[in-house]
Amino acid sequence: QVQLLESGGGPVQPGGSLGLSCAASGSIFSISTMGWYRQAPGKQRELVATIESSGDPTYVDSVKGRFTVSRDNAKKMMYLQMNSLKPEDTAVYYCNALITVRYLAVPRDYWGKGTLVTVSS
Repeated sequence: QVQLLESGGGPVQPGGSLGLSCAASGSIFSISTMGWYRQAPGKQRELVATIESSGDPTYVDSVKGRFTVSRDNAKKMMYLQMNSLKPEDTAVYYCNALITVRYLAVPRDYWGKGTLVTVSS
């Protein structure tokens, strides 16, 4: 059974920094694209950043220059370093990964349960 587990959320003041981690575990053959999504209260879930197995990242415009996504393929981990946080960054942050569980299997999307980030003074 594949699981994604986020950690690192919590309260932070505007202008502060916070780091999130996502750990993938279980029967995993390979992980291709990984991503961070977020869902603010009353809003739809939105993409924040993605990172390929090669390390190539993409970001939504609202976080460019403030957030950095990275991953450790050997440890099956993904990270999100968030700097210069704003109240509008408040949301539940979800880890997503496209995972192949065995050789020649069809890759499938997996999601973590989320971790809450609250940016407030």
